[in-house]
Amino acid sequence: MEVEKKKEMRYAVVTGANKGIGLEIARKLAEEESVIVILTARDEKRGMDATSSLNTTHLLNGNNKKKVFFHQLDVRDPNSAQALANFIQTQFGKLDILVNNAGASGVVVDEEGLKALNIDPIAWLSGKATNTVQGVIQQTYEKAEECLDTNYYGCKRVTEALLPLLKLSDIGARIINVSSLRSELKVKMFENRMPNERTRKELNNISTLTEEKVDNLVKKFLHDLKQGKLEENGWPMMLPAYSVSKTMLNAYTRILAKKYLDMYINCVHPGYVNTDINWHTGTMAVEEGARGPVMLALLPTGGPSGCYFDQTEVVEF
Repeated sequence: MEVEKKKEMRYAVVTGANKGIGLEIARKLAEEESVIVILTARDEKRGMDATSSLNTTHLLNGNNKKKVFFHQLDVRDPNSAQALANFIQTQFGKLDILVNNAGASGVVVDEEGLKALNIDPIAWLSGKATNTVQGVIQQTYEKAEECLDTNYYGCKRVTEALLPLLKLSDIGARIINVSSLRSELKVKMFENRMPNERTRKELNNISTLTEEKVDNLVKKFLHDLKQGKLEENGWPMMLPAYSVSKTMLNAYTRILAKKYLDMYINCVHPGYVNTDINWHTGTMAVEEGARGPVMLALLPTGGPSGCYFDQTEVVEF
């Protein structure tokens, strides 16, 4: 499976791209004449079906080039991440864009019970629904581990495996980490997303922030969860593991951006999008949710790095 290598072509990986926002990001990037997309998914059949669908659309639109390639990827498996890197090295020789989109919610949900509550979207976004959902959303230690291993460590695993290829980009690689509104450190009207002031300050101090510090905060969160001390020690109570995983992902984004000054590395809250990860409580279409990540993937030279975007606008962490 040889692909014509042209200097002007850009090669993009999108993780968790067989459905939802990831699939739409892959679609939008593949519509760019100069972008080849490597669509990845944990489930091989679903990933191949999604890839086939996107390529069929391009052929129907008169594009005679294969624009989307599939490679299986389990972000929790280091060998899987390395296999993806080997594939890209062999087929394309470099990587220009990485969109870390794969994610897990970190909770056990009674979906029918959640639908029956008919929670107002504003209550979701503000955190006012925290107590309301306690009976239908359960945070277990096992699910928390899975969530952090996917959303935070999984992102690191894939990024580190692909960094040698990203460094070969002749335009300055773009790394986009898909985050969440729940990641924000600032105090909202109804909710302090990260109640522990010491943790907030540590994560906000980019001059002293390190991966080791972030990893230690993740370990502390899991320890406090196991001990039943989340509220006592000032952790988020609305989707705790998910919120913490995205907060730490933002911190990792800033650390990477500081380290790789020739790359454009940002994180983005795509919006409250109607997808599986929020049990279809979201109010936005996937087309809207893909706008921010796609904009950052196609960022012009000289654009921002080390920033957090709410959809297409830079906001505070």
